[in-house]
Amino acid sequence: MCMYTIYVPFKGKLYQTNVIADKNLTQEEIHRIGKEQVLKQWAN
Repeated sequence: MCMYTIYVPFKGKLYQTNVIADKNLTQEEIHRIGKEQVLKQWAN
């Protein structure tokens, strides 16, 4: 497992999130997880 720091643009702002993921995941999958985390946090 590795920790990645991802920056996700959302509603005109840039959010930083940490993603803990398996080393075998592609960059696209890691970014998708990060985006899901930001969307889940700001969904309310």
